[in-house]
Amino acid sequence: MAVDFDIISQEVEAREKELIELLSKLISYPTVSPPARNTNEVQEFIKEYLEELGFSTDKWDVYPGDPNVVGVLTGGDSRNFNSLIINGHVDVAEVGDDKEWSFSPFKAVMKDPYIYGRGVADMKGGIAASLIAIKLLKDLGVTLRGDLQFQSVIGEEVGEAGTQACVERGYTADYAVVVDTSDLHIQGQGGVITGWITIQSRETFHDGLRRKMIHAGGGVKGASAIEKMMKIIAGLQELERHWAVTKRYEGFPPGTNTINPAVIEGGRHAAFIADRCALWVTVHFYPNEDYEDVIKEIEQHITAVAKADPWLKENPPQFVWGGKSMIEDRGEIFPSLEIDSNHPGTKALVQSYEKSLSHQPVIGMSTSVNDSGWLGRAGIPTATFGPGKLEDAHAVDEKVEIRQLLDFTKVLAGFIADWCNTRKGEKQ
Repeated sequence: MAVDFDIISQEVEAREKELIELLSKLISYPTVSPPARNTNEVQEFIKEYLEELGFSTDKWDVYPGDPNVVGVLTGGDSRNFNSLIINGHVDVAEVGDDKEWSFSPFKAVMKDPYIYGRGVADMKGGIAASLIAIKLLKDLGVTLRGDLQFQSVIGEEVGEAGTQACVERGYTADYAVVVDTSDLHIQGQGGVITGWITIQSRETFHDGLRRKMIHAGGGVKGASAIEKMMKIIAGLQELERHWAVTKRYEGFPPGTNTINPAVIEGGRHAAFIADRCALWVTVHFYPNEDYEDVIKEIEQHITAVAKADPWLKENPPQFVWGGKSMIEDRGEIFPSLEIDSNHPGTKALVQSYEKSLSHQPVIGMSTSVNDSGWLGRAGIPTATFGPGKLEDAHAVDEKVEIRQLLDFTKVLAGFIADWCNTRKGEKQ
C-alpha cells in the first residue's frame, strides 16, 4: 500500500488545534519525578485514549501509583508484516521554585511560535503527537498489516525501570522508536551506570588511637576508610584518563566517557576513626560498550589498586552497580544504543522524514540518555526520534515549537503507515 504523504501532511495541519488540546491535557497532570508515584491518572487517560482507537491494553503497577500502559493494535497479517513499538515516558522533571516560571508549569500556554509547560519538550509533546498520528491514520482509513504497539512508561527521569519492565513482560517488535527529545534528529546514545564503591574496616577504633595507627612503632594496624578512599578515587581518575586516550566513538567529543565521583559518605562520629566510606560514582560509556563490560574494567582496575595497599588488600572495596530506581535503591542504568543506519526500519524512518519535510534528517548521537537502550539491549532495533530541544528539557519555562510538533506528527504517521505495511525482510 503506497503511503500518500501529501494527504497525511494536510491532515496533520488541519489537526493543530486537536494536537494542542491533547498536549495541554497531558501537561495538566503534575507527574513530577521525584517524588513520583503520581502517574496513575494520566496513564488511565492514555489507556482509555488507546482503547478508543481500537487498541487492546495492558496496565500494571511498576511501583504503587506508577503504572505502565501498553496498547497493542493487532495488524491484519502480523506474521508477515513488520511490527513497531512507539515508546514514551509520562513522568516529567522537577519544577523547582515555580515562582521563577512565567506561567503555571502545569497549564499549557501558547505564545507563538511555542507552547510552554513542564513536559512539552520532555516528553509529553512526543506522546501527544504520536497519539494524534495514530488517530489520524485511523480516521483516514489506513489499515495496518503489522502490529502497532504503544508503550506509555514511567520513571525515565529518575532511572526507574518502566521500559525495562515492558521488556521483561515480553513486549517486543521488529523496530522501535523512542519519541523522546531529539530536535527531530534520529539518534543513538551512549550509556550511563551508577555504582557504589564501599570500604568497610573490620575493626572500629577510637579517635584517641590515631597516633598509634600513623606513627612508627604504634602497633595498631588500622586505617581511616575515608583516607583509603582517596586511593580509590585516584585509581578511578587514572582509569578515566586511560579511557580518554584509548577509546573514542564517532559523534562524541574525546573524553566523553567519564567516571564522576559524585557523592561520598563516610565516618560515624568525630570521636572515631572512620570505619566505613562509600563513594557513589556515575560512569558514562560509549554506544559500542555494554555496561557489564564497563563494570568489569572498573572492578579489575580498582581491585589491582587495592591489592597494592597493605590495608586495602585485607579490607578490599566492595561494589554494587546499577539499580532500578534512583528513588528506591539509589542506582540507575541507561544502556547504550548504537544506531544502524542501514536497518530497513531506520531507512523507512529517513524516507518518511524526507517525503514529509522535503529535506534529509540528521542521523547521529545524543549527548544525553533515555530508555532507548533497554529496547536495543533486548535485541530490538531502535532509534530515538522526537520533538523538542535538549536545552529546553528540564528548563524553567520549558517550551517546544508548535511547528516541530506538527512536523514530527507528519513523519511519524507516514512511518507507521509505511513500516507496518511492509513485509518482514523486505528492503527499503
